[in-house]
Amino acid sequence: MTIRDLTPGNIDAAAALWHRAGLTRPWNSPELDAQRALDGDTSTVLGAFDDERLVGTIMVGHDGHRGWAHYLAVDEGQRGTGLGKRMMAAAENWLRTHGVVKVQLMVRAGNDSVLGFYEHLGYEDANVQVRSKWLAQPTN
Repeated sequence: MTIRDLTPGNIDAAAALWHRAGLTRPWNSPELDAQRALDGDTSTVLGAFDDERLVGTIMVGHDGHRGWAHYLAVDEGQRGTGLGKRMMAAAENWLRTHGVVKVQLMVRAGNDSVLGFYEHLGYEDANVQVRSKWLAQPTN
């Protein structure tokens, strides 16, 4: 199992994994999200490969102050193996090498099953509320 940056050629496989994991929303194109991350100077998508098969992902980036992790996904056949923990560690290491000292993530309301996973890794409730505003109409 190797963990490395995805390439544009891996985007379709990543999007398929995100769909299977229930991470996508109809108003948000996962393919565009992945391409934006790969095109950015301060972001990437890391992938776990079993031979050449993509079995895990995490999108990671930073704003110069805080790091963010998105799209942590592990193929159903690999769940319970520690791969999610390895993906988070890889994202944290990527951020450290870019000089970032704090990482944050968002968990959608109702996704309580994943909160225990993050708590086990040392992530705690930051007692903040995230607000958003669309600057452009989302496309499907």
